Amino acid sequence: METLLEFLGNIPWWVYLLLILVLLALRDISQKKHTIVHNFPLVGHLRYFIESIGPEFRQYIVANNREELPFNRRQRSWIYASSKKENNFQGFGTDQDMHTAGYNFIKPALLPFKLPEGHPNIANPYICPSAKVIGEYHNRKHPYLPKSVINISGMSFGSLSAPAIEALNIGAAKFGAYHNTGEGGVSAYHKKGADVVVNIGTAYFGVRDDDGNFVMEKLVKLCKANPAIKMIELKLSQGAKPGKGGVLPASKVTPELAEIRHVPIGKDIISPASHSAFSNVPEMIDFIEKMADATGLPVGLKSAVGKLELWEELADLMKKTGKGPDFINIDGGEGGTGAAPPSFADHVSLPYVYAFSSVYRIFQKRDLTEKITFMGAGKLGLPDTAIMAFAMGADVVNVAREAMLSIGCIQAQVCHNNTCPTGVATQNKWLQSGLDPTLKSERLYNYLKTMTKEILEICHACGYEHPSQFMMDDVDVAMGDNNRTQSLRTTYQYQKTPVKFEGFQKLLDNPYLGGKGEH
Repeated sequence: METLLEFLGNIPWWVYLLLILVLLALRDISQKKHTIVHNFPLVGHLRYFIESIGPEFRQYIVANNREELPFNRRQRSWIYASSKKENNFQGFGTDQDMHTAGYNFIKPALLPFKLPEGHPNIANPYICPSAKVIGEYHNRKHPYLPKSVINISGMSFGSLSAPAIEALNIGAAKFGAYHNTGEGGVSAYHKKGADVVVNIGTAYFGVRDDDGNFVMEKLVKLCKANPAIKMIELKLSQGAKPGKGGVLPASKVTPELAEIRHVPIGKDIISPASHSAFSNVPEMIDFIEKMADATGLPVGLKSAVGKLELWEELADLMKKTGKGPDFINIDGGEGGTGAAPPSFADHVSLPYVYAFSSVYRIFQKRDLTEKITFMGAGKLGLPDTAIMAFAMGADVVNVAREAMLSIGCIQAQVCHNNTCPTGVATQNKWLQSGLDPTLKSERLYNYLKTMTKEILEICHACGYEHPSQFMMDDVDVAMGDNNRTQSLRTTYQYQKTPVKFEGFQKLLDNPYLGGKGEH
C-alpha cells in the first residue's frame, strides 16, 4: 500500500490534470443532451460559460455608452458616481445623438430663477416636498404630504434580499423619501425609519387568510402597529407583467418569508392574475373606500395601462360620487424589477409616456386632476426623465431599478435566477453577505440627494422654483423627421393642469408634511 501511495505521489500533477480532461472529454462525447459539447468536447463548454456572462461582458467591453438597455453605461455611471459622491460631470460636450426620435429637450429661461434670501434651498439644496397633499380631497383622517418628489417604488422582500430592503429603507429614512413595500408585505427590514406605503396585490400577502382572501382586520392591525405606514397602494398590475400573476418557488419560501406573507412553508406561492375582493370598477371603488375608512389612510391605485374603457368608467364614477383613489400610480411598460416572460415584458402594456398621457387626459376632461396625486414609474430615476414626467402631470416620481443600481446592482439581468452577484435580488445567504446595509443605505441617500439637487437646478435654469411648475411647453421632443421638434403638449395633445404652488415655505409649514397631521 505504501509503495502504491509512493508511486502515485511521484506522478507529476499535470498527468492528473490530463487524466481529468480525458475523462471529461469521454463524458462529453458519450452524452447526447448538448450537441456543441458532444461535437467539440472540452472546448464546447466555453460556449455556455461565455453565454452566461454575456450581459456583463457586453456592458463592460462590447457596448458603447449609449447602446445598452434597460440602462446604458452613461446612465449607470451617473447613478454610480452620484451614489458614491464621485465626480458625475462630463467634459467635451454631449455624446448623445440629439437628433434621435424621442430625444427630450428641456427649455431654459433667458433669466433663471434666483433663490430669494432665506429660501429653504439655500440652506439645504436637497429639500423638495411634493406640491399636493394626498387624501385631502376625500377628507381622509390622515392625509399625507410626501417629503420628497422622488421616492422608492414597490420592490418586495423575497424578490429583493433582506440587506437590500434594509439599505433602501435606511437610506430613504435619512433622505425623507417614502418606501413602497411591494406586494410581498411589511417585513422587519421595512421598519428602519422611512415612511412606508403598503402595496396590496392580488395575493393580499400579509393581510390574507389561509385561503388567500383579503382580511380587513389584519390590514387595520398592521397599520396601527406600524405608524410609519402613511398610505395604501392597491396594485392592479405592474409594468413588467400586467394581467399576469407570479410564482415564488417553494425553495425560496423561508420561515421568515412565510410568516410575513401569511403563506405555508414548502409550497409554491402563486399570485393570481386578478383580485378576488372585487370584480368591477364600482366594487373596486367600494373596496378602496372601505380600506380608507378602516385605516384613515389615503388609498391609491397602481397599474400599467392598455385599454382605456375601464379608466373612463373609473373617472366617470369618481366625478359622479366624489369617491375613489387618492392617488394614481402609472407604471410604464418598460418597468422591470419583477421577473416576467419576455412576451409580457416586451409587448404587453404601454410605455410610460403613452400610458401616463392617456390616463391623465381622461381625468383632466372631468376636472379631476387637481383632486388626485399622480405618480409615475418606468425609468424616471434620472433628472431629465423626471423633469419630463413632471411636465406631463406627475406630482411624484417613484424609482426602482435606479435605486437598486445605487446600492450595488450591476444590471447582470439574473434577478429571476436567484443568482444576483451583488446580493441585491437574491435569497442566497452567501451572495447577500457582501451587501452591507449601512454602506449601501448611504449610497442610496447620496443618489437621492444628487437626483433632487439636479432636478431643482434644472427648475431654476428654466425659471421655476419647484418641479410641479413645469408645463408641457417646457419640454420639446425630437420627432426624427428633418430634425424637427415639437412640445410635449403638441405631441400628446393636452396641456397639463397647473398645480397650485405657493412657495417652498408653505410646503414645509404644511401640517400634513410627512403624514404628521392628526397622528
